[in-house]
Amino acid sequence: MIVTLIVVCEVGFWVLLAAGLAARYVLRMPRTGVAILLCEPLLEVLLLVVTAIDLKNGADPSWKHGLAALYIGYTVGHGHRTVKWLDGHAAHRFGGAPPPPKPPKYGMARARHEGAIWLGSVAAAAVASGLLLLLASWYVGDDGNTDGLRHWIFVAWRATGIHGLIALSYAIWPKKAPEAPQAPQSPHGLSRDFSHGPSAVPARDPEDVPDRLVRGARKDEEQV
Repeated sequence: MIVTLIVVCEVGFWVLLAAGLAARYVLRMPRTGVAILLCEPLLEVLLLVVTAIDLKNGADPSWKHGLAALYIGYTVGHGHRTVKWLDGHAAHRFGGAPPPPKPPKYGMARARHEGAIWLGSVAAAAVASGLLLLLASWYVGDDGNTDGLRHWIFVAWRATGIHGLIALSYAIWPKKAPEAPQAPQSPHGLSRDFSHGPSAVPARDPEDVPDRLVRGARKDEEQV
């Protein structure tokens, strides 16, 4: 039952998200769209209540209850980022807003971006750990076997630690942006820029002026 409810909550998350964005930008009902989006946390509350009742009724703690706590933590830590990302694209596609900025790819800006995402993982692990300790102490008690629930706390922080090492690697070894192509060099070592067409200024070096042009200029002077 718990696994089925997790699937229902995941599907419900995307259904409510699509309905909220459609009401906000397609139907031009921003308040209704916000109200629908605010209903999403109720799914996590429903999952938490059902999990607690299941344990209270004597169900043995298992991986299903631990997975439910991790799912709630992940939604708290990263759900708002998903909503914000999709809201920006929906505003651009249907609301005439400018396209949302893309995340940075290089340098310390990329490292800070990865660090912000990692903080979401820290929040997810903290929420999941708090829920697991709450379920273990309040709804199972000292008489029951809570090792399965406490094991999921280790799983949550181990995944957060791995994510933190990956995010830290972007700060230790920042990814460099590709170098811009250099302008072609002239035979005399000067860079030439042909992006605006040939220059109208005559060359100062007589060697750069064709003989035919020089002879034509001399004839014009003789005629004058």
